[in-house]
Parts: sequence; structure tokens; C-alpha cells
Amino acid sequence: MDIQTKENYMELALNQAKIAIEQGEVPVGSILVYENDVIASGYNQSISLCDPSAHAEIQVIRKAAKIRKNHRLLNSTLFVTLEPCAMCFGAIIQARITNVVFGAYDKKTGVCGSCIDLNSQKCFNHRPVIQGGILEIECSQLITSYFSRKRN
Repeated sequence: MDIQTKENYMELALNQAKIAIEQGEVPVGSILVYENDVIASGYNQSISLCDPSAHAEIQVIRKAAKIRKNHRLLNSTLFVTLEPCAMCFGAIIQARITNVVFGAYDKKTGVCGSCIDLNSQKCFNHRPVIQGGILEIECSQLITSYFSRKRN
């Protein structure tokens, strides 16, 4: 997948993050691509669902698994506007997602290189290909401006 295609898909994830803002949620959006088709999209819903596990990635993985009628999402690519946390990384591993592409790095909870690189650990039986920094500025600005407004 070329860089332009990845940016186009990340734009779709950013659109989901903007929906999260409208819903009063932390603006993180995600999509799952299988065979060049977006089969699921979602955004953070932890606040509205009173569910700490309702991160964008988890929402998308749940939807995609139902659509595919399979808990394994082989040969798929997950796009997410923010570097996955440990919980989401665990779900990615369990779903056997092949590729993860994220926008903004998360220096507080990111586990794909920022705080720690869980993907380099030898204990996991699956290792997705991970690429960060796609539309990094746009993804970072969205979440930074959200938290700035929250503080003020």
C-alpha cells in the first residue's frame, strides 16, 4: 500500500475522530481495511458507553469480527489516529490483524514505540507490521486542541 493510499485511509479515521468530538468523546478514530475495502469504522465511546474498553480500535475490531463472522482478522490493516495503548495492542494481537497504521504518537500510553514497543517482545505469537506517523500533524493537532479546550 503506497503512502497516498495510507493517507486517504487515515483521513477516514480522522473523520471518525471528528465524530467522537461531536459526541463528547476523546477524538480518536479508526477504520479496518480488508481487501482494499473499509469493512468497519469507529471512534472512542468510553464516556458515552461508560466502558473503559470502548476505545476506537476495540470498537472497530468488534464490528469487523461480526461482519467477517470470524474472531481472526487476518490480512487486514487497522488505521487509527493515535498510537494504540496496551489494551488495544492486546486486541490487535488476539485478532491477528496483519498491519497497524497510526497517526499521532502517544508519549503517555503508546505501546508501539513511544512508551514501550510491545511488538518487539518475543512473548507474542503474532507480530503485526506497524507504521506510525501517517498524517501525524493532523492527528496530533486534533487531539491536542481537544485537550486544550477541555482544560480551558
